[in-house]
This record gives sequence, structure tokens and C-alpha cells, in this order.
Amino acid sequence: MWTIPLGISGNTLSSSFNKLPLFYPSRAHQSSPLSHHISRSDLTGICKASQVVDIFPIISPEIVVREARIEDCWEVAETHCSSFFPEYQFPLDFVLRIDRLVALVFGLSVPNGCRRTCLVAVTGASEDDTFCIGDEDLKIAGFGAKISLNKGYVAGILTLDTVADFLPRKGPLRQRRTGIAYVSNVAVRERFRRKGIAKKLIAKAEAQAISWGCRSIALHCDLNNPGAINLYQSQGFRTIKVPEGAKWPQPRTSPDMQFNFMMKLLHKNRTNC
Repeated sequence: MWTIPLGISGNTLSSSFNKLPLFYPSRAHQSSPLSHHISRSDLTGICKASQVVDIFPIISPEIVVREARIEDCWEVAETHCSSFFPEYQFPLDFVLRIDRLVALVFGLSVPNGCRRTCLVAVTGASEDDTFCIGDEDLKIAGFGAKISLNKGYVAGILTLDTVADFLPRKGPLRQRRTGIAYVSNVAVRERFRRKGIAKKLIAKAEAQAISWGCRSIALHCDLNNPGAINLYQSQGFRTIKVPEGAKWPQPRTSPDMQFNFMMKLLHKNRTNC
């Protein structure tokens, strides 16, 4: 799927990057057409920015899903870019990651009464975060300031909010809808796909939405991504038909892209994941 708020990009390195969409519909487990023809072994010269993190091997297959911390910001931006812009190569891919990092750090501000968080699926980390420093309650740019000495490696990301930017407004005054959590920017690194990580992220997002008092959860999914549609349907999401002639808001992506608007009712007796 797609988003990080990656909220508002403050980077002026390239005017072209300012035109990139900040919220992305679902594209879980979809590979770029270019990825079928280009592999890392085919590339010569300077390595891609995404290859830097591959220097450090994964030791443990355990997956822990938690809220992102300040220490995760670079890997969150890297996961986002390598999933949604796999065709970018050095140096453009590195500049794009810097742009996304700046947007991520400064884009988590929300209107009064709304909430937003970035979830990360981390592999090689301990569930109880035994070795940590910092204050659990301290926040830096909307991220937890607690730092784990065994933090692991970010394999997937998901953004959850109650801002309702992409939900139809209600009433003649077009008021913001409440009680509905919105999922976006779902991305899993290519070598970790088809291991159930997206399902873990969604389950955690549902538990988080329930803790916020939400009664339902929604998302937009690319109509040309049947894998993502099947994934969300298997998790209980159902397609909501947009009334004919209605102009419901949609993510700011390619003008030719079409979406499924999907929702799921939440049950408060659901156990946290």
C-alpha cells in the first residue's frame, strides 16, 4: 500500500521531488516492472543507497511490530523509497531518501484532536527491548526518543492516522470524519515479502486504531494490484462503492491511477497484536 507522512516535504534539493506524492495507496507485494529486468548484480559502479543496509546481515527471523522511533527514521525513508521508487539509481535515489527523511521528521504534525503514527516491522529485534536507553514518554518530531541497543532491522512500514484527509467529509459544512483510522504507506522490503509481514503490520494497526477509540479502519488500494486487494480482503476489508458522481478525496498520485476504497469494522474485544 502507500504513505508516510512523509507529511510535508521541506526539502528544496530538487523541485522535481516536491511533486512526488506524499501518501501512497496500497501496493503490498507489488514489484516494479523494471525489477523484472534489472537486478543488483546487473548494476555496476557506485552502489545504490538501498544496498548500504545490506552490509549488515539479519541474524534472527523474529518480527516485532512497534511504533517507529527516532532511530528508525532513515530505514523508514529507505524502505519507502526502495518500495515505491525502485527504478531510481544513485545519486538520485540517495537524494530522494534525504528528501523523504526530512519530510518524515517534519511531517508528523496533525490537526488538534487527530492522531498519526508510523509502525515498523523489525526483524532481528527482541520483543521486550531489553537493552534500551532514553525516556519512553519523550517524543522527538513525533517519534519515540527511546533508543534500543538491539533495535534490529526495519523490514516493513505502515502509517496510521485519524486525520481523515482521504475520507469523504460529512454534512453541508464538510466536517472532518471521526472514529475512522486510515492506513497508508504500507511497504515491505523486497527480500522480506511473502513472509506475513504486511499482515502483522495491518493487525497492529487495527489494535492501535481500537486503542484510539476508532470504530473502523479504511484505506485506498491500487486497482491494478490484485495481490494487495486479496491481502486486504483476507484481513476482513471490504470494497466500498463510491456513489455515482461523488467526488470523494483520493491519494495524490498518478492521475491515471484508480483505487478501491476499502473499509473494515473494528471489534473492541480484539486482542492486541
